[in-house]
This record gives sequence, C-alpha cells and structure tokens, in this order.
Amino acid sequence: MTRRAYPSDVDDETYHFLLPYLALSAEHAPQRKYLLRDVLNALLWMSRTGAQWEYLPHEFPPPEIVRSQAQRWFAAHCFENAVHDLRLFTRVQQQRGGEPTAIIVDSRTLQSTPESGHRAGYDGAKRRKGTKVHLVVDTLGHLVTLMTSPAHEQDRAQVKDLCREAQAITGGMLEVAFVDQGDTGQATQDAARQSNIELVVVKRSDASRGFVLLPRRWVVERSLAWLSRFRRLGRDLERLSSTLLGFHFVAACVLMLAKIEGAPLTA
Repeated sequence: MTRRAYPSDVDDETYHFLLPYLALSAEHAPQRKYLLRDVLNALLWMSRTGAQWEYLPHEFPPPEIVRSQAQRWFAAHCFENAVHDLRLFTRVQQQRGGEPTAIIVDSRTLQSTPESGHRAGYDGAKRRKGTKVHLVVDTLGHLVTLMTSPAHEQDRAQVKDLCREAQAITGGMLEVAFVDQGDTGQATQDAARQSNIELVVVKRSDASRGFVLLPRRWVVERSLAWLSRFRRLGRDLERLSSTLLGFHFVAACVLMLAKIEGAPLTA
C-alpha cells in the first residue's frame, strides 16, 4: 500500500503520537486494505467540514470504511484516551499538577436533525429542539469528560453523573466544580458532595447588561467556542449519542495537539 498526500494530512509527529491509540490491530495486518493514516485523515476531514459521509472526496478511502473504523475507534475510547494523556502532558508542561483539583461545567444545545430527532428534546430557554452536550473542563480549558441528554432535561439533573465521572477520571483529585446559576439548589449540592466535590455557583450580577466576562466560567465558554469551529459539532448529525461524543473527543484531540505543537510528543 502506498500513501497519498492530502491537503489536510496530519504531520508525522502527530500521526506517530496517535498511532498507539488508534492501532487496534497491527498497522500492516493482512485484512487492512487501506492505510490507517489515510483513514485518520478522512475522519479529520469529516470532523472539520461536517459533510455527509457520501460526499467524502474520492482521494480518501471509501466512506463505509472510514465510518466503520471510526465507530471502532469511538467504541474503544481511542481519542478519549489520547485526550486524557494530552491533558496530563499539557498540565505538566505548564508546571501544573498532572490532575486538576477544580473543574468547570457547562452545556450547550445542538439543533437536532432527522438522524438524531428520535432522542431530541425541546429546550425552552434556547427555543430549540435538540441534544444537550454537557462539558467538563479543567481550569486551562482542557476537556475532562462530557455527556449528552435530551435538551428538555435540566442541567442540574446531570451534575451527579458528571461529577462522578470526572472524579473517576482524575483519580479522586477534584475538590471544586464551578457551575452557573442553573445548577443551584441543595439537591444539586448534595449530588456533587457524593463525589467529594463542592459546587461553587458563579452568578451574574442582576445589574449587569449585555456580555459579561464571568470569573472562571469564561474558560468553559472558550472551550465551547473552540469546539464549535468543527462543523461536525455545529448540529447533532449523529444517530447515536456515542458517535456525537466521539467527534467531540476527536476535536479536542486536534485542538490539544495544535496547542502543544513543537513540543516533543514521543519518548
């Protein structure tokens, strides 16, 4: 097999860093008809452009090959594991502790499509039918974990699961979670304390008007803005919520690799 060059080709350093996470079988296994790097390039192109699978350019492997391999990667949490290690690397590089002690939580509602409409809900505040993506980041804006729910569910209903998952990922290091006014209430505080996390509600002043930069909360808003640059995440285009989460980890992986570009990624 010979490699083709693509306009969106990942550089050698990035590919060699990701290869151990993505090689679920031997890179040159007999059953492999297309190079792993070509499939990765196709998936990154899909993530950036948000195109339909059938419109994948002919220079890439066939859409059914890329889609089936992407599903295997998502099921094996390949990009999620890469994001976890990249977060550790970046924090140590910036002379922080490997695992955070504080997180920031927020959500956004993605408009549903015919593919995702069967699990959508109506968000009365946003006046939009779709899926809520609940995001947990550290104080540097790096993705820790995320989950989805129908848009009609309240943010506070997800606090318990988000805190438990984030605490497990960070090895029990978390102490504080910064949230918005939608997560107020004693029940929400008690749910977070079950994971030994104290909720700190960052409130907007009643006298303020227009855009206000809220302490701590601007970090997760920035992370959401970064992710929105990937058109695949502009709407909920996926039939399965696991695929939607998978594309979020792909985007987070690309962003973190770009952030530490030039740093040695391999031992």
